[in-house]
Amino acid sequence: MAKAAAVAGIATGQCLCGKVTFEIDVPARWAWHDHSAASRRAHGAAYATYVGSWKKRFRITSGKAALTRYEDKPSKTTRSFCSQCGTPIAYERPRGPHMVNIPRALFGERTGRQPLYHIAIEELQEWTYTGEPLVPLKGFPGVVWQRSKKKKRVGGEDPFELGREER
Repeated sequence: MAKAAAVAGIATGQCLCGKVTFEIDVPARWAWHDHSAASRRAHGAAYATYVGSWKKRFRITSGKAALTRYEDKPSKTTRSFCSQCGTPIAYERPRGPHMVNIPRALFGERTGRQPLYHIAIEELQEWTYTGEPLVPLKGFPGVVWQRSKKKKRVGGEDPFELGREER
């Protein structure tokens, strides 16, 4: 088993409504992007980014009674949610009985780990943003978009001119 890292601080997080708050000792054990269908559906997003922590280094600081759990019997995984706003709080897998995985987006500060791994990459959806260049959308401050690729014309000819030559 890997040697536990010394505690360098605390990272705090909360659900959308603020009813459930929690903290982990920093640094987290690891972080990754999960592209699996189960995580996509649980988060309603292209993928979920998780931070993994030892259970003994994860603490619910308020709202424990507001947590509800969903057990997926086929995969033997458990997901905990805020019963008031529905925010996913924790994801537990049988492969790591001493670990808890928390959505990275719920933390207000650094967790000591950057997501370096991609799990279930074969399930990545074709509509997922994968880092293509984005440009500002004119007239919509704060909105960026991916320009569609312009098709190059053969020989620089105007396609509408062809019809005129036949007249």
